Amino acid sequence: MAWGKKKGGRKEPLFGLPAALADLRLTAADRIPGGDDKPKKSAKSSAKRKSDDAGDEPPRERKAQASRSGAKRRSKSGGGFSLGRLVYWGAVLSLWCVIAVIGVVVYVGAHLPPIQSLEIPKRPPTIQIVGIDGSMLAQRGEMAGANVSLKDLPPYLPKAFIAIEDRRFYSHFGIDPIGILRALVTNVLHRGVSQGGSTLTQQLAKNLFLTQERTMQRKLQEAELAIWLERKHSKNEILELYLNRVYFGSGAYGVEAAAQKYFGKSAKNVTVAEAAMLAGLVKSPSRLAPNRNPEGAEARAQIVLAAMADAKFITEAQAKASIGHASYDVKPAGAGTVNYVADWIGEVLDDLVGQIDESIKVETTIDPKLQSVAEAAIIDELAAKSVKFNVSQGALVAMTPDGAVRAMVGGRNYSDSQYNRAVTAKRQPGSSFKPFVYLTALEQGLTPDTVRQDAPIEVKGWRPENYTHEYFGAVTLTQALAMSLNTVAIRLGLEVGPKNVVRTAHRLGISSKLEPNASIALGTSEVSVVELVGAYAPFANGGLAVTPHVVTRIRTLSGKLLYMRQPDERNQVIDPRYVGMMNTMMRETLINGTAKKAEIPGWPAAGKTGTSQDYRDAWFIGYTASLVTGVWLGNDDNSPTKKATGGGLPVEVWTRFMRTAHEGVPVAALPNSQATWGLSNLAQAASQVSPPTAAPSAPANNGGYRPPPPTRANVRPEAAAGLDGWLMDRLFGGNR
Repeated sequence: MAWGKKKGGRKEPLFGLPAALADLRLTAADRIPGGDDKPKKSAKSSAKRKSDDAGDEPPRERKAQASRSGAKRRSKSGGGFSLGRLVYWGAVLSLWCVIAVIGVVVYVGAHLPPIQSLEIPKRPPTIQIVGIDGSMLAQRGEMAGANVSLKDLPPYLPKAFIAIEDRRFYSHFGIDPIGILRALVTNVLHRGVSQGGSTLTQQLAKNLFLTQERTMQRKLQEAELAIWLERKHSKNEILELYLNRVYFGSGAYGVEAAAQKYFGKSAKNVTVAEAAMLAGLVKSPSRLAPNRNPEGAEARAQIVLAAMADAKFITEAQAKASIGHASYDVKPAGAGTVNYVADWIGEVLDDLVGQIDESIKVETTIDPKLQSVAEAAIIDELAAKSVKFNVSQGALVAMTPDGAVRAMVGGRNYSDSQYNRAVTAKRQPGSSFKPFVYLTALEQGLTPDTVRQDAPIEVKGWRPENYTHEYFGAVTLTQALAMSLNTVAIRLGLEVGPKNVVRTAHRLGISSKLEPNASIALGTSEVSVVELVGAYAPFANGGLAVTPHVVTRIRTLSGKLLYMRQPDERNQVIDPRYVGMMNTMMRETLINGTAKKAEIPGWPAAGKTGTSQDYRDAWFIGYTASLVTGVWLGNDDNSPTKKATGGGLPVEVWTRFMRTAHEGVPVAALPNSQATWGLSNLAQAASQVSPPTAAPSAPANNGGYRPPPPTRANVRPEAAAGLDGWLMDRLFGGNR
């Protein structure tokens, strides 16, 4: 039995199991203190706190104060944590940015040539092409101007480029962060790319080492190379390189070439206004070139002048005084046909001197005055009559009897089409090929007075006809060639053999492939203008073979001789007797034949017209003892013209050119034109004529033999008055 306690100290007895368990309970002193156990405050402390609380403030205020204190402690704890995290992640992000930049730099640098192997590339060689009088005709090569030293230029010229392109040139290290930022802000405000941030050094790096593609990789490479250039070269060296390499439009590279191109003077002598215009071209050289857009070039120059004044490089008064005072020496925008000559020279240079590694001067046979006359003759004739006759293109080649080309026009406008119709294009020559047929016949024993029938003919189902569909019976070879009778030419070609005709043409200078068939007599195989003119040259020089050529000498700019043309071997490809016969026959073409409009006052001349099938090509090849000139007119797509014939437009172009070309030149007779072929040949010719023709007439006023007119026996009565009567009038302008 156990005793329990009561309030007064009395113990009450406890019976049974509960009493026993009660004695086994642990007191607070017997327990081991745990993590959750908190020491209990003494009753005295508790009582004191209650007393203080009760005496100082009410319970609600104490609760609010406790709440504020807790919030303040939490705020301090949370604020410190956020700032630290911000600093930490900022550092991490910065580190990754640095790593990314390094990676990009390494990647871009890996795609550049090794910096230690980079060198300023040499200027590509310039090809200067000069005429027979030494005047400049054209220039070829990427860098067309000579280097000029910075100290030799007027100070305002380089300052004009600095003012408009890179105001901080002398203070940045190749890249201008301020300039880039300024350009970025300007572009954002204008919602487009209105200003660039590239420095002059970056532009030079692009011009020297990189392509013009607009990619981020190229811009980064440009920046790396700009820094390398700044470390390798001084500011003045970089500026000088820039001025000598930058492109100014119209094929002009460098300030010297540009000044010569646009102002006709050296860059050393340009004015402030001209310097401003040159600096303004760099932004868009093709669009602002003065020869293409003078208004745009002037407007841009005014912007440059304002920038120079703003940078204190010139005064405001100088800027105002220079507006509109650039002394243009730009040739009017025209055909520029001398560029066809330059292209032709470019094609043969490799054969003459091989690969060149320095600038050269090419001396040519071109006469600048005759080149201008030829260009004007082609352009003016086409401008006046191209629509009427549906003719869009033309070509002209003029050469001396020894093959020296004096003028060449490969098309009506080089800027529109660089295709050279004088050298590269091959077209059917039509009846202008017939002289090779007649020469072959003469070499086989016939004479200019030999008679053949002009009558319908059929060759394996082919029925060639004359232009007028009329036939004139028995005619002499001279009459047949002058009137360009197709049936007679076919008969002669078959008589002498097409293969022999081809051999004759090749012997005289035709290099194109010719088909030895019956139609070769009508010029159905294609040839170029330059080779056909060259093949006519033996008629003008007494029967000697020639090679058309334009280059006489090639030198380096320092004067070293690289090439000199040697005279052609004097190979006689036509017997002088037959030269005289052919000149007599083709002389008649200009007197009474299909080319009566082709006349050079005082000069004996000869030639042959030609018109191909369906009027697709119109030709005239004519010559004197001084000059051989061929003209072709037609369409590039080989479409038919509106009945343009060799005796029309080509003769008009030829006459205009040749009259000017022969002004002041002493008159000379055609080779062997005064020679006769002997009584035996005349007797042979008389025996072949049926019915007989009249005896040869007295020599013509040009000293050559002149054939007799047809008689009433072999020509229709209406034409008995002679070749200059009804017959020839009916036949003019035909397929000849």
